[in-house]
Amino acid sequence: MAENNNLLEKLEGLQARFEEVSTLITDPSVIADQQRYVRLTKEYKDLEDLMNARKEYAMLLANLEESKDILMGGEDDPEMKEMAREEVAHCEARIPEIEETIKLMLVPKDPEDAKNAILEIRGGTGGDEAALFAGDLFRMYTKYCETKGWKLEVSSASEGAAGGFKEIVCSVTGSDVYGTLKYESGVHRVQRVPATETQGRVHTSAATVAVLPEAEAFDVEIHEGLIKWDTFRSSGAGGQNVNKVESGVRLRYPWKNPNTGEEEEILIECTETRDQPKNKERALARLRTFIYDREHQKYADDIANRRKTLVSTGDRSAKIRTYNYPQGRITDHRINYTIYNLSAFMDGNIQDCIDHLIVAENAERLKESEL
Repeated sequence: MAENNNLLEKLEGLQARFEEVSTLITDPSVIADQQRYVRLTKEYKDLEDLMNARKEYAMLLANLEESKDILMGGEDDPEMKEMAREEVAHCEARIPEIEETIKLMLVPKDPEDAKNAILEIRGGTGGDEAALFAGDLFRMYTKYCETKGWKLEVSSASEGAAGGFKEIVCSVTGSDVYGTLKYESGVHRVQRVPATETQGRVHTSAATVAVLPEAEAFDVEIHEGLIKWDTFRSSGAGGQNVNKVESGVRLRYPWKNPNTGEEEEILIECTETRDQPKNKERALARLRTFIYDREHQKYADDIANRRKTLVSTGDRSAKIRTYNYPQGRITDHRINYTIYNLSAFMDGNIQDCIDHLIVAENAERLKESEL
């Protein structure tokens, strides 16, 4: 009971902050400050979920106490006693569940989880087969994004000689995209017989996946006057616009790396659409994300060093998963998760694996918060 009261006291202390934020997000001066308004509306949503959980928790504790009083009191009505026994059973089963939910909600969240993401897939060791596997991974994530109702747009792509992609970069927009896809960062290894193999031997190839939080316009400062723009004609199959209109854009931006102190030039190309202004807008978004990622690398490294697992460190050199085609098996090495539904997995049915990774990370976060 003392633990119940402690948890309720913590939640009671947050009630005042919830009411304060509720008032602030209707203040015209706050609404005019876009950065502050976005931050406060996100805090409001998190606190609202917490207050709803608090309400249910308090109600369960009250119902449990009331039902126990009925059973221990002088109530003679058998039907009332049976209802009280059922309520006690329900409350005793539900209370530990919602306590764990509330404890997890009280652990500070990664503020980047709610952001959109940049998804980069590159063929690694294995030549043409690696490019084909990168293409398979791109199809897998495309299918998965469809099931989530997310929008995936290709920013740039370099096709492999035998198909697939040497490299493909996409933007993914939707709800809590980065917080979900971040678990996919790392080296993905495939074991299968390549289409070009005549002896039927199993080869091992790899592709790397990087998932970066997409930077908002106010996350990084870009001096647009320093950007040098070039335009060029798109290439590839297409209609009359191809090779006639300079819709492709290339930007060069001088930048001082805060981690090394060295001057660098960032080069970004975008040929996704036949609309030059749209390509410029997407190139700028990629520039913001590139700088944001580099400037926050130390922060990410600190987080990774504090964690005892590689569940979502974003370590792009770590082998995280193996796709074994002869056995129809997928193994995620971070949590020793193995399933035998490779065909469905490659069709985008990856949520169960991500759920297991989320559970593993949540358990770790709870453990760290209690130390």
